[in-house]
Amino acid sequence: MTAGWLMSAVFAVMGLAVGSFLNVCIHRLPKRVSIVWPASRCAQCDRPLAWFENIPLVSYAALGGRCRTCRARISIQYPLVEAITMIVFVLVLQIFGLDSILIPRLLFACVLIVLFAIDLEHQILPNVITLPGIVAGFLCSLVWPPGPVSSLIGIGIGGGILWLIAEAWLKFRGVEGMGFGDVKMLAMVGAFLGWKMVVLTFVLSSLLGGMVGIIVIASRRGKLATAVPFGTMLAVAAFVASVQGDQLIQWYLGRFAP
Repeated sequence: MTAGWLMSAVFAVMGLAVGSFLNVCIHRLPKRVSIVWPASRCAQCDRPLAWFENIPLVSYAALGGRCRTCRARISIQYPLVEAITMIVFVLVLQIFGLDSILIPRLLFACVLIVLFAIDLEHQILPNVITLPGIVAGFLCSLVWPPGPVSSLIGIGIGGGILWLIAEAWLKFRGVEGMGFGDVKMLAMVGAFLGWKMVVLTFVLSSLLGGMVGIIVIASRRGKLATAVPFGTMLAVAAFVASVQGDQLIQWYLGRFAP
């Protein structure tokens, strides 16, 4: 069920506003500082930003991507996150309509955007996001799909798959194949989406990670041992599973199942 243009416009504005807040989370959580206080300020000259410098997308364009005072460049990450969040809000609305399932799906999408950006830049997946995310996903399952049983199984499978892979890699290669942040992130995916979608997420993220690895090697910008931030792959795959997972599974079963 698709929503009309007026409701889509409302969700677009909501997405821009939420995207601005997600930027704060992306910037501050890796530094372990408050996301509430102090108010937004220039990363270079530390000047607090005026309200008209905090308008999503508009302020970046009006300022030419530079601080009004010190003229330092403002990271392109800020408008990108705002634009992506806006698109995600409208897309999820169009897929699910004004159903209450929008609440956990949008919450889940916001968490994925933050984890994607942080892992891409810092190669970490903060516990302050993933662990509460597991709890939030399970609590949501008490009201919305996939239900508490599937959620609990998803937590076990999601965390178990990557934990076993990490342990096997450490035992046979003597090096850590992935961090335990990935383990907790996939457990969080299982909490929100259930066991079927956590398996789909793992498969999709592995395929995506393989393709990115091939591109890195082919472009001669890295070797086989080059670390690919798997959390970013998990974020993309989990979002796809959250909005089109059932359709993908039905397509696969209809095409390849005996």
